[in-house]
Amino acid sequence: MSIQVVPLIIVLAYLTGLLLIGYLCKRFFIKTSTDFLLAGRRLGVFFVAASLAANNVGGGSTTGVASRAFAGWGLSAGWYVLAASIGVIPLAYFAPRIRRTLAHTIPEVIRTRFGHVAGTSTAVLNIVSLFCLTASQILASGTVVATLVGIPLNVAILISGIIILCYTVLGGLMADAISDLIQWFIIFFGLLITMFFVVRGVGGFEVLAEKLPAKTISFTGVGAITIISLMINYFCTFLSGPEMISRFYSAKDEKAARDAAWLSAIFMGLLAFIPAVIGLVALAMNPGLDNGKGTSALMWATTNYAPQVIVGFVAAAIISATMSSADSNLLCASTMFVKDIYQQYIDPKVDDKKLIFITRISNVVVGLVGMFVALFRINLVTLNLFAFALRSSGPFAAYGLGLVWKDATRHSGLVSIICGSVAAVIWQLAREPFGILAIVFGCAMGALSFCVTVFIEKKLGAEAAPSPFPKK
Repeated sequence: MSIQVVPLIIVLAYLTGLLLIGYLCKRFFIKTSTDFLLAGRRLGVFFVAASLAANNVGGGSTTGVASRAFAGWGLSAGWYVLAASIGVIPLAYFAPRIRRTLAHTIPEVIRTRFGHVAGTSTAVLNIVSLFCLTASQILASGTVVATLVGIPLNVAILISGIIILCYTVLGGLMADAISDLIQWFIIFFGLLITMFFVVRGVGGFEVLAEKLPAKTISFTGVGAITIISLMINYFCTFLSGPEMISRFYSAKDEKAARDAAWLSAIFMGLLAFIPAVIGLVALAMNPGLDNGKGTSALMWATTNYAPQVIVGFVAAAIISATMSSADSNLLCASTMFVKDIYQQYIDPKVDDKKLIFITRISNVVVGLVGMFVALFRINLVTLNLFAFALRSSGPFAAYGLGLVWKDATRHSGLVSIICGSVAAVIWQLAREPFGILAIVFGCAMGALSFCVTVFIEKKLGAEAAPSPFPKK
């Protein structure tokens, strides 16, 4: 593969900018552990919304959607992202409550309501899953860099991992939030401009439609069951996802948290069908691409129909999409370790400066392990499915219902964590009967066991668990 000079310069400038953001945040912003872990709880609506959107829109939502459109989903592949935008809307109800807890992590809230065993088990489940997700996103970033720049994949994995690690270790959540804002604009406008170039390159939307089978331009071709399943899956994943929840914790107030949920839904909705259209251009003009699989559909269409400058911005957009998820996974894993393991069981009286130092060391450890795992090139789908099922199925009910059910009882949280996790594993091993995702089944069983436990304990005269919110 020959190196394309203009795109390479743009990508290098972008990566250098990320490192600069990390340095400047460390130099001028990081004073306390709350500054490092939660951006000082000072993020406004726009920052939180862009960060939420950028964290959800990864490689699967850009190159993945284009490939799905090429390989059979057609235009309806856009539902992969549009379902996410709909799935985030209910979080507008939860967001003010999430911010009101003044917590740092999901396990902290669960521990407050349902005890140390429930909180610590949630922390362990999340930390293990975040190791997997960090490795997955570093591998995805490395794959993109290797493809675009023409270097060996292992080298690209190390370069991507080191850059992600450096700016996250330096600037914490503030660096993540600033980079997410930039990344979102690069992703959205880069792909939007690209879509118009590639569609114009084939003669316009009318010509494109004429070259495609009718089924590929159906808005709902993927089917109602798949669309509804995606919406439920995203809602369950978002409500129990530490990288999403941490953004609400970092909002400047409850109103900003709520409004950011609505705005992030709009952001994702606007992007949804853009990669799908680009994928359809590749299908129309080169149906045999990648032996008919179209795995490189987005970049093929871009490099063949867009100027070199646009190719560079799309390259940066794809790298942005993967890195915006990786940095958050990295920081969330470290935050949970220091707040829910180290500070709880090793040194409860740790001072603020030492806490920042330990978090940075934890970042390095998680990042290095992530890079090491990524070098094995484990299938991305396998890694992601395992990680999402692990972190969501058990804690979903304990966290979500624990926030809104005032009379929830003490043991309901732990019971739901156990039942939800076991149910997800069994359903996965059974190969997801009836097309119901393991995550969705596990979350449903966790919620059911939560409700049954509350009912039984209430009948036995049990009192409500402590409130997750600080006393006024």
